[in-house]
Amino acid sequence: MKLTSIISVFTALILFAGCSSSQKLETLKPEPDDASPLIYDITPSFINLPITIKLTDIENQTNAVLNGLIYEDNTIDDDDIEMKIWKQAPIKIQNDPSNPDKKLKTILPLKANIKYRIGTKKLGVELYDIREFNLNGTITLSSEAALTNWKLTTKTEFKSLDWSESPTMTVFGKNMPITYLINPAISIFKSKLEKKIDEAIEKSMDFKPNVLQAVEKICTPFQMSDTYESWLRIVPIEIYSTNAKLKNDSFLLDMGMKCNMETIVGKQPESKFNANKIVLKPVAKIPNQISANIAAISSYVDASKIMTKNFAGQEFGSGSKKVTVKNVSIWHKDGKMVIALDVLGSINGTLYLNGFPQYNPKTKEIYFDKLDYVLDTKSKLMRTANWLAQGYVLRKMEESCRYSIQPNLEEGKKSMASYLKNYSPMPGVFVNGKMEDIQFDKIQLTNQAIIAFIKINGTVNVSVNGLK
Repeated sequence: MKLTSIISVFTALILFAGCSSSQKLETLKPEPDDASPLIYDITPSFINLPITIKLTDIENQTNAVLNGLIYEDNTIDDDDIEMKIWKQAPIKIQNDPSNPDKKLKTILPLKANIKYRIGTKKLGVELYDIREFNLNGTITLSSEAALTNWKLTTKTEFKSLDWSESPTMTVFGKNMPITYLINPAISIFKSKLEKKIDEAIEKSMDFKPNVLQAVEKICTPFQMSDTYESWLRIVPIEIYSTNAKLKNDSFLLDMGMKCNMETIVGKQPESKFNANKIVLKPVAKIPNQISANIAAISSYVDASKIMTKNFAGQEFGSGSKKVTVKNVSIWHKDGKMVIALDVLGSINGTLYLNGFPQYNPKTKEIYFDKLDYVLDTKSKLMRTANWLAQGYVLRKMEESCRYSIQPNLEEGKKSMASYLKNYSPMPGVFVNGKMEDIQFDKIQLTNQAIIAFIKINGTVNVSVNGLK
């Protein structure tokens, strides 16, 4: 074979190989911003926390505190009185008929032994006469209740005393009836009983541990979706409370919690509950209709996986000049999203695009406005693969550069509905409520995630029934 023929064949083989093999595209990667803690702006939400305390619970707690000998004063020198009071039967607490919406009526069966010293001290000589009274009857008291520093406090007034047996006084070792004498002497001990009842109720009605335990359970991240690995996290800020009020057989405390609500995609997040930072603040009214402002946090890794699925099975180009996208990665840089497309076909390499994330309320999708190749990628495509740099190819790719949050919204709404239907994170605590349509608010970019802010109007009530 002639030398010219050999050269011609060799040249043809080279040209054929050049036409059938892919071009390698070497592009400069726009490096992501330095990673920093995930910080974002969020509008607080409000959750109603109605506390329902049955009067029977108050009654049981008070009886547990006051039992047997409930008062003892063995010193007669300070006020001329020695006194012992025993509870004879369980205390009854109910609405006061005189003011059923504000006052409690306490019925206390008791037995009392009172020593009352009468006399004087002159010229160093003590001239005293000690009278000893034995009482057995039922005291009726009326208490006006209020909420002070997480505790139910009362201001109790003595109302009446009904004798089970005629009052007696010990005379020469014998009990002598003295009903006509003892009634005026009731003032000797009634103030002490009033104070004792107030102290017992305040001691037994500290509901802070119950409320904080309930709030801690509510603030434990709750898995909303297995499919999308989404979690609802509530971060409390403040707790508000109105004045306590009586209704029928229960004590009602309208409370509300100011909090941040987040939905997080990925592994289970840690709870941010901190009991030491929660402050109780008095308010005149707690609103019934509330807005939940939720931050739907999607990490760039999770969003990249979803967008990679969008490109599956698609080819971009025409004729022999085609590429397929095998993987998508996204990250944040200088206020924009960078989208890296790893392509195979006529061109092998990575295409870098950037644009501004937007939200389409009709399709419930996050898309990228003004999407274009980054400067280095565009200049190299213009030199090596101008067909890939054409606008129609870019627009076709842009259609797949979308991240639908519709499944997340629907799944979130479905999961929230179950969360709001008598969900009980612990005995005696129930979450109920209703939701209206979910509304998209805005998008915020961080160095680690895309955050979609969502508003949900409706009601969320967390009821705490009883004290344990």
